[in-house]
Amino acid sequence: MENVHRLPNDRAADHDGFTRIPPQDLAAEQSVLGGMILSRDVITDILAALRGPEFYRPAHETIFRAIVTLYTAGEPVDPITLTDQLHRSGDLDRVGGAPYLHHLVQQTPTAANASYYADIVRDRARERRVVEAGLRITQLGYEGGDPDEMVTAVQATATDATSGHRPDEPSHLTGALLDWAPFFQTDFASVELLLGKLMAAGQQITIVGDGKAGKSLFVQEWMWRMASGQPFLSDHAHAPVSVLYVDAENGHQDIQERFISYGAGPGRMGLLSYASFPPIRPLDTPGGGADLLAMAREVEAQIVVLDTVSRFISGPENDSDTWLALYRNTLLPLKRAGIGSVRLDHMGKDAERGARGSSAKTQDVDHVWTLSAQGGGTLLLRRTHTRTGIGPDQFVLHRQARRDGEHWAPGGTRHVLATWDETPGTDTGLAAIPGTAEHIVAQLDRAQVPSDWGSPRVIKKCAELGIRAAKSKIEEAVRIRKNRPAEDLPPHLPYSPVTKEDLPAGGPPNKTPAQTSPGEVEGTLPHVPAAPPSPRPPSQEGGGGADHPRGAQKDHPRNTRPKTPCTVCGNPIAPEWAARGYDTHTGCAEPHPDTPSHPHNAA
Repeated sequence: MENVHRLPNDRAADHDGFTRIPPQDLAAEQSVLGGMILSRDVITDILAALRGPEFYRPAHETIFRAIVTLYTAGEPVDPITLTDQLHRSGDLDRVGGAPYLHHLVQQTPTAANASYYADIVRDRARERRVVEAGLRITQLGYEGGDPDEMVTAVQATATDATSGHRPDEPSHLTGALLDWAPFFQTDFASVELLLGKLMAAGQQITIVGDGKAGKSLFVQEWMWRMASGQPFLSDHAHAPVSVLYVDAENGHQDIQERFISYGAGPGRMGLLSYASFPPIRPLDTPGGGADLLAMAREVEAQIVVLDTVSRFISGPENDSDTWLALYRNTLLPLKRAGIGSVRLDHMGKDAERGARGSSAKTQDVDHVWTLSAQGGGTLLLRRTHTRTGIGPDQFVLHRQARRDGEHWAPGGTRHVLATWDETPGTDTGLAAIPGTAEHIVAQLDRAQVPSDWGSPRVIKKCAELGIRAAKSKIEEAVRIRKNRPAEDLPPHLPYSPVTKEDLPAGGPPNKTPAQTSPGEVEGTLPHVPAAPPSPRPPSQEGGGGADHPRGAQKDHPRNTRPKTPCTVCGNPIAPEWAARGYDTHTGCAEPHPDTPSHPHNAA
């Protein structure tokens, strides 16, 4: 058939776009789905880039939506569960059956690059939208009509093509909107705390302490045991958790000696990745946040540790904008990706105010833990701020360590929960640990030292009682004893001058309607004299007065004179007044020379 002229089918020469294959990358689509099946951790990142319609092959979009359904329901995502989900929805045969799901897993190079593959799928989808927009604009030109309306339609079509989403599809920004049905099916109350019970998965916490408390020593052991699946602080062993420890504080020699003292070594590091003085940009900048997130994704970290956080910022530590920038550029992306973080920070000059610098640094974390040394290897780990309230609020720890010559013995360093004698009548908790403020309070109460004594007298009394403690701890104990409420007073309460009896143990009794103050009982108040009594001398400690003067005041001449009763009312006359010869109160008789009681007219 030499007379038949065949039309050219050169796609490269086809410039009208009607016969070309739209932009797509099936290998990237398969790798995205395979990565989601292999690793649940990458699903959050992929959902930030894709919504479903970006897939060129309809079967891939169906598989994607099935994975999202399992993920939002809190169910595991693997070939078995995904096959069951597609079978229940009637889509299993349409997507190629169970063998195709296994093919997706086998074709995926690595799940760590799934978010990169998702970007490729998204870019090819945008290119297809541009092609479709060009075809619609060409069609509008051939249809004709009002020129102004045509221009408006062309502009709207071009805007839809370049905005990243179709007009009938939700924007990628709406990914943050909650889907109420699966949201209320999720049991958020069943939160499982990570090893040590200091935080839950995905939470962000801060551990604050002074330079001598051993924050790094504590957190390094904690992270190593978490990454290697060992028990810690009397908490049973959990499944190993991938940890990225970013350190700009400790040298290599210190790091090696510490981990050997914990019992770590080659082949025993678990899922712990350690970055020592990494050359990352400041974390309060967008570049620094991108660097840290890339490192975390590279090692598939579930927790990132920053030791110490002030070493990774460029702005002033006292400026709240610095910490707001840190949250916006680094901590928020980590939280969005479901990666938890532990930040180590230094204590300020005033320990009661927490970490040094701006208070904004504690506004974006779920928990703030304060680590303080109590002496003798005892540590107090106390939660000072919490957003959720989940878990314990305080741990009393003991740091065990053994030396082998000039070095720490391998496996001889560990942190354990402190224990004490539970025998009734013995001190428990911090009160059982010598050197703590609570222990000093318990000892002073046992010695019946008045609660209103000041620091100088208490320091002297502690020396007499053999209580060895730092001056700062004694001063803290004095503040605790002075500020505690009445119901916390010890049972040895002072004598009551109103009832003439000792008050009951354990604080003042409940008031009755006839009482004017705790401890005063109806009918026991003494008769109020017509003239006020002489003022009582001040007490020896803490102000106030006492009914019986102390020391030499007991023998003062004024107190040994016989009391002269008033001839009118019968109540005693002031000693000074009686010494001048008067036998009545000024209010009982007129002080006039003609009055018989006047000394000038006395017989």
